[in-house]
Amino acid sequence: MYLVAIAWLYVALMMAVAEATSPVGTVLGAAFTFLLYGLGPVALVMYLLGTPARRKRQRAAEAAASAASAAAPDGGGEPPAVAEDGAVAPKREEA
Repeated sequence: MYLVAIAWLYVALMMAVAEATSPVGTVLGAAFTFLLYGLGPVALVMYLLGTPARRKRQRAAEAAASAASAAAPDGGGEPPAVAEDGAVAPKREEA
């Protein structure tokens, strides 16, 4: 897919060069030609085509995060309450 995007950017660049070197063309017009016919559409299409991969990476990251929290000793994601001398603090009971 990158080959198609690079080829389209090349075509748009050649259109911009042709406009810039034309007797009735301007460099500003060439810049807008490249931005509006080349860079803008290619960026949009590449963003839209990358959406499934971004969703897959996000779901994998969420699954890894939930697996890491499930592997914690107490299951709650909190580290155990251990004093500096290694003694475990007693559990406080609510009245």
